[in-house]
Amino acid sequence: MADPQNDPRLTPLAASLPFAVPFVGPETQVRARGRPFAARLGANECGFGPSPAVVEALRAAAPEAWMYGDAESRELRQALADHHGVPMESVIVGEGIDGLLGYLVRLLVAPGEAVVTSAGAYPTFNYHVAGYGGTLHTVPYSGDHEDPEALVARAAEVGAKLVYLSNPDNPMGSWHEAGRIEAALDLLPDHALLVLDEAYADFAPDAAIPPVDPADRRLIRMRTFSKAHGLAGLRVGYAIAHPDLIAAFHKVRNHFGMCRLSQAAALASLRDPDHLAQTVSRVAEARQALARIAADNGLSTLPSATNFVAIDCGAGGDFARAVLRELVARDIFVRMPGVAPLDRCIRVSAGTARDMAALADALPQALADARAAAPA
Repeated sequence: MADPQNDPRLTPLAASLPFAVPFVGPETQVRARGRPFAARLGANECGFGPSPAVVEALRAAAPEAWMYGDAESRELRQALADHHGVPMESVIVGEGIDGLLGYLVRLLVAPGEAVVTSAGAYPTFNYHVAGYGGTLHTVPYSGDHEDPEALVARAAEVGAKLVYLSNPDNPMGSWHEAGRIEAALDLLPDHALLVLDEAYADFAPDAAIPPVDPADRRLIRMRTFSKAHGLAGLRVGYAIAHPDLIAAFHKVRNHFGMCRLSQAAALASLRDPDHLAQTVSRVAEARQALARIAADNGLSTLPSATNFVAIDCGAGGDFARAVLRELVARDIFVRMPGVAPLDRCIRVSAGTARDMAALADALPQALADARAAAPA
């Protein structure tokens, strides 16, 4: 079989890229294992499910699936604009935050241009930067938090076009208060744009979320329906920014990327704030359960403002990877950070009582076997 890496039709950039994806999906792992997971706690999905109103909206919209979705997602964009108190021209809807990040990098980063992020932060952003030929510069976390001041300082040093920051953070669950984000924004070089990923904003304390100002040209904010709204399988994300930047997305986006069912589901979920509040409450209870499970096994957890908890395994990355492998062998799907010292932790999503019970049953033996296999 010919090596696809040597296909002469590939561009030099495409040929240079590794065969890699940011995350190996649970379905891929299930196929490789030959059996399902008992608890799906690795992808930060919402195991509590969407609003019943969403299910009903999907049933109603299903007969219209033969039609493409509204290419402008106009009704959803207007509802989001009303929700956030911004003009509709400041809102773009796309195929999850991942899709929007890809469009943004395509718009602003030419081959060789600098981009700054944190070492160990959300890898899909890095994937897009590599895919469009950007040059990625990283700064370390500080005390299990992304370091906003270091990010903007590095951007000034390398002339970065984009600075990526998630608040609350994935993979650690940590967060900064809004004042620190705003202070970092004031230090941002004139040539840079701060990409503020707020995928977990629905779980965060109010003090962590800066006021929305779509007139600010220095900032683009990204949100999703994949977490608290329970719509990860429908791929709905949105961004809020200055209308000029939002208009530029229309130059490169997939105009029919949002299907009718996704738009209908997101609208129904947005119109059911009571269910959203209930989900946020259930996630908080699950985080407490994860903390108890960790403590029962002599482990500690990091404070979290997300729908997952980072559990400190108490040793280095090799031991945490062993714990993860042992959990997967016991049909518990979890993930972990990939960069030291963050990789001393495993990252476990909030789940149902059944999920928490499965984890509680599996973790003691997983730890015991990982310790038994560790070098003396």
